[in-house]
Amino acid sequence: MSTAPPLLEMRSITKTFPGVKALADVKLTVRDGEIHAICGENGAGKSTLMKVLSGVYPYGSYEGSIVYRGAETKFSDIRASEHAGIVIIHQELALVPGMSITENIFLGNEPRRFGRIDWKAANHKALELMAMVGLKEDPDTLIKDIGVGKQQLVEIAKAFAKDVQLLILDEPTAALNENDSQHLLDLLRGFKKRGITSIMISHKLNEIEAIADSITILRDGKTIETIDVKADGADEDRIVRGMVGRDLGSRFPEHDSNIGDVFFEVRGWTVRHPISAERLVCKNSSFTVRRGEIVGFAGLMGAGRTELAMSLFGRSYGVYESGQILKDGKEIQLKSVADAIANGLAYVSEDRKAVGLNLLDDIKTSVVAAKLSKITRNGVLDEAAEYREAEAYRKSLRIKTPTVDEGVTKLSGGNQQKVVLAKWMFTDPDLLILDEPTRGIDVGAKYEIYGIIQELASEGRGVVVISSELPELIGLCDRIYTVFEGTITGEISRRDANPETLMKQMTSTKKLATS
Repeated sequence: MSTAPPLLEMRSITKTFPGVKALADVKLTVRDGEIHAICGENGAGKSTLMKVLSGVYPYGSYEGSIVYRGAETKFSDIRASEHAGIVIIHQELALVPGMSITENIFLGNEPRRFGRIDWKAANHKALELMAMVGLKEDPDTLIKDIGVGKQQLVEIAKAFAKDVQLLILDEPTAALNENDSQHLLDLLRGFKKRGITSIMISHKLNEIEAIADSITILRDGKTIETIDVKADGADEDRIVRGMVGRDLGSRFPEHDSNIGDVFFEVRGWTVRHPISAERLVCKNSSFTVRRGEIVGFAGLMGAGRTELAMSLFGRSYGVYESGQILKDGKEIQLKSVADAIANGLAYVSEDRKAVGLNLLDDIKTSVVAAKLSKITRNGVLDEAAEYREAEAYRKSLRIKTPTVDEGVTKLSGGNQQKVVLAKWMFTDPDLLILDEPTRGIDVGAKYEIYGIIQELASEGRGVVVISSELPELIGLCDRIYTVFEGTITGEISRRDANPETLMKQMTSTKKLATS
């Protein structure tokens, strides 16, 4: 290990919120020019620690000290840390959808000439910064008109506009496809060659193994260990052991499938894009689900998996063109979300914060929100029943919170996802569609979510899982459909599923014979 003074030392950092000690005597040492990964379960304190570092939680709101470039810092706010060259990119991107790339890059930091914003200079500089991060777009393009991967690059370009020296990325690849994720990792390697230090929080252990020089593991708000990757070596099992405090043995709980007859069938489902009517987002899609079966849907980002799921769930997306939905052999009409719920369907969105939850609500309100009729008596909400139902799910799903009166915004990502699952389990669905059910949550929470999915199947329900993680689909599902450009291109059984076979069907319109 280098004997040079570290770039950053966080010494005995303790951060307390009302009733909760989020960080307890945490220590972090980051070397100049390295890529330093921070790992831990949801709620371990990773994001809190970075908010302390970046001034989101200002000096005086925590105990301990931060030494940066040999001097103790006392950041009063995020602007003070940015002035020192420390820039944080949060998991929820801080971009304004209705503003252009240039406007977002320089928001609050606009170049001026004679007291006015110099937009010509801003556009010129924006093009330079965009080139640095490999973003090939017109700088006048609105943020809402580019994908999440490109939005992430805008955030990084924005950091460079602030003369970044220490770049902090919180779950930077959580919402990215494999190509965009690889591009981002390559960028970090390039930044390292320029002498820029990066701190990366991630749940994707394979990415951490591939890119990190050092790995610090947090558990329950405490530092467990820091691994020098070259000197000590690091594999996923060691990282997981540090994160959860035990060997998981397997990433998936043991499960014996007890699959019954087909009870849900989609035939020839065709849907048009909601704005571009000439574009089909679902093309003559047909599939089946059996009772007790976990069915996966694999596809690259933009393949049409989410569009298919949402269009089936009460035509929540797109313009219906043709097709049938059958349940227990009889055609059903699902023209609204209310129709879908009434017919035993539930849909867990891929975006739990924007769509799955109202972040202003508490846990008990969230759990019963999708079917209030279950606990309404003569038009009046039965508050005792509301509390009783929410408390039952808190215990059965092991939601980490002292009370169901807690606001959902205070929960970790994994526990928020459990609340969303509880919300839809409360509707007593026969078919539960889960869109990216483990996105942005740690390996321990994933294991618990997998167990919940398996329990639902064991109860005789059908479960559809949409996931961008092929190992997840292979380890969890009984069958997997592949989707490419709105077309279902293959149906593969668990015994025949492997990444190579799935990827081939995810990138081709040629259909595979049914397994």
